[in-house]
Amino acid sequence: MTSLRKLGYSDLEVFPLALGGNVFGWTADEPQSFAVLDAYAEAGGNFVDTADSYSAWVDGNSGGESETVIGKWMQARGNRSEVVVATKVGRHPDHQGLTAATVKAAADASLRRLGTDHIDLYYTHFDQPEVPVEEIIGALDELVRAGKVRYIGASNISPERLRVSLEYSDRAGLARYVAVQPHYNLVSRDTYEGELRDLAEHAGLAAVPYSALASGFLTGKYRPGVSVDSPRAGGAAKHLETERGQRVLAALDEIAAAHEAPVATVALAWLAARPTVAAPIASARTVRQLPDLLGVAELTLTADELAQLTRASR
Repeated sequence: MTSLRKLGYSDLEVFPLALGGNVFGWTADEPQSFAVLDAYAEAGGNFVDTADSYSAWVDGNSGGESETVIGKWMQARGNRSEVVVATKVGRHPDHQGLTAATVKAAADASLRRLGTDHIDLYYTHFDQPEVPVEEIIGALDELVRAGKVRYIGASNISPERLRVSLEYSDRAGLARYVAVQPHYNLVSRDTYEGELRDLAEHAGLAAVPYSALASGFLTGKYRPGVSVDSPRAGGAAKHLETERGQRVLAALDEIAAAHEAPVATVALAWLAARPTVAAPIASARTVRQLPDLLGVAELTLTADELAQLTRASR
């Protein structure tokens, strides 16, 4: 049995890989999504990450499709108490931004779609600097006090706004962020490492990084002269053109061969071993893609291997 990790100073305990829900209702239809969720849960997975806006960018979708799929799955399986559900507020077409009224209305809409009376971890999706932190934290605190949300987190937030938010929560005795969700992986380290990570570490926050595999680049399937059929291929392939990307791939190949492990598993294992990281987020469109992600729970890299990857990715 894979050991679960504590999420910061909360009492949530999570599998070391968060299953990304961005594909549910987009590139994975409902039966495919159920199959992926079933396989993840059977492997011991309990941490599902989504957002109220997934997948509003698809023609014919209005946002909330992913939450609806996850809600139907939990209802069908009767497993709500076993799943740590994280969702986000601020980008749904009907609930844009982070004013108090928007946050509260969006939370109620998410609860309806998820078919549940509480959200385990509720993130602000993108900070809205023109809204005072007092208003945002006040609204989130009301949701916590009402029992609609257990813990709160912040995604895509600056170190300064995070600091001010934490200070306000402490001063006013209100709900306090327990997690951050930064863009962070072997070829994108600059956003998180430094001031933001130092603050998270000092404040006891967990990091749950998104784009953990750099839109698929860190699976190793993107190689010179190879074309990949994926809606995210353009974003992934650009890393092939950088020295850093090529160094990282070479180091991943070498370490993956030594462990007889997939490249993606090694990339996730590096991220999972970084300071503050509780669980990287990665998504699977099919059950076949899942084992490479789940392997992070079993693979421990040596200190030398971690150092090699850290050097290659500078």
